[in-house]
Amino acid sequence: MASREVSTMIKQGFISDPTLSLPFSPSRTTLPRLSSPSSSPPPPPPPPAESTRPSHNNPTLFEMMSEENLRGSKTMEESRRRTQRRVAKFLTELNAYSLKNGGLGPSDVRLTVVSRDGQRVPMDVHGRVLSEKSRFFADNLSQRREKGVSHTVEISECDDVEVYVETVVLMYCDDLKKRLIGESVTKVLALLQVSAAIMFDAGITSCLEYLEAVPWSEDEEEKVVSHLSQLELPGLTTPQVLQRVSSEPSTSARSDGILLNLLSGVLQAKDDKARQEMKTLISRLLRADSLDDDSLFDVSKDTLYHLCHRCLGSLFLCLSEAIGMEDGKQDRGVLMAEIAREADNLQWIVDILIEKGMANDFVKLWADQRELAELHSKIPTVYRHGISRITAQLCIAMGRGNILVPNESRFSLVSTWLDALYEDFGWMRRAYKSVDKKLVEDGLSKTILTLSLGQQQVVLLNWFDRFLNKGDDCPNIQRAFEVWWRRAFVRQYTHVDDTSQLQITVSSYST
Repeated sequence: MASREVSTMIKQGFISDPTLSLPFSPSRTTLPRLSSPSSSPPPPPPPPAESTRPSHNNPTLFEMMSEENLRGSKTMEESRRRTQRRVAKFLTELNAYSLKNGGLGPSDVRLTVVSRDGQRVPMDVHGRVLSEKSRFFADNLSQRREKGVSHTVEISECDDVEVYVETVVLMYCDDLKKRLIGESVTKVLALLQVSAAIMFDAGITSCLEYLEAVPWSEDEEEKVVSHLSQLELPGLTTPQVLQRVSSEPSTSARSDGILLNLLSGVLQAKDDKARQEMKTLISRLLRADSLDDDSLFDVSKDTLYHLCHRCLGSLFLCLSEAIGMEDGKQDRGVLMAEIAREADNLQWIVDILIEKGMANDFVKLWADQRELAELHSKIPTVYRHGISRITAQLCIAMGRGNILVPNESRFSLVSTWLDALYEDFGWMRRAYKSVDKKLVEDGLSKTILTLSLGQQQVVLLNWFDRFLNKGDDCPNIQRAFEVWWRRAFVRQYTHVDDTSQLQITVSSYST
């Protein structure tokens, strides 16, 4: 073998590098000495030099594969032993049932269950019990039943020998439901499958009653539905078991009505902590449904916009009341909380609209709320700043490309609500920890830069004056100002007509 090939195999781990460990030499061994009680034990041999110790820090690929195979073999052997112990326990239980029912007489059938890997479990059972409990055994044993003659029955290619043996034990049991108490759902599903295969009706009924009564985890629920949909149970039905996961065919009107009630309940909740928790829950569920193409349970655009109009109406009434309220009135704090609550409700519905790609129409709806914006400007910032979060929310979504509306709608939104956002920004940023200053500024900048160049100039020059007077209490969108400056004065784009004389000639060729 060429030295280059050897070097390559050493690098790949197939051959240990001879320089990493010294070969074993008989001259290095020490013969054991016999010691008497009076003699002192010999001093321990000096530890081998560091250079002579075998290196185990870098096992070869062959060694790693061998260790993995060894671990796999040990795992398989341990599993096999556990199965054998459980099978032995069931056989002991079977013998106990046979002795308890002494009227059955001696066993007359040798039933052998054979697994796919060749494991064989023989059982001495009574043909009378098998025939009475299982239509499969009744049909097969009746064909060769002779008085005083024992039969041998073998069930081959079993997926799980343990489950087959336990199913036979269940045939001798008087109270199957009690016998199944404490078993796992997975085990009972396996027993149900075997009971169905051998047509053990009492076992099928008991397993179904068990599954109908016990709670399921999410994984177990999927297994139950999958198993029951695959099993063919002639003469028996399983609707009671699946009642908790199935219902009448859902219609869009029915599901939309349920969601309208749920969303309305959240908007009108009296306990603020519970309202926030349910908002988070409903949002998460609707988000998961939108990712599931097979989901039939979704909220309609009409329902969401109905709730938007309801929130806008409530918000308008609250602001009108705030303007007419006399200074020093006792319930000023209550009204302040009510305005914040209605603004938060509207922001939540808008967030759902954005998530579902239905928010385009809301941009125009919000831009048209000029009366609301006028009321907004007449009340103290401490009351109104939560409303400006909706404008910020829309700008962030438009900046990300999640809302696509014409330039007219974008400029109308900016014209109606941008001054209010400038005025409320400081309060909004301090009052709400969830408001990300950089995120709002970035969304606002990108939205402004989608406007026409003349509109950008109007908006950004207005911002320039406000920022000089308010500083950090005004959004810092100087990045948008720089881009506008470059577009307007540095790299001016002039439309040039295409004057090239491109001619296309079509020729036909004779064939």
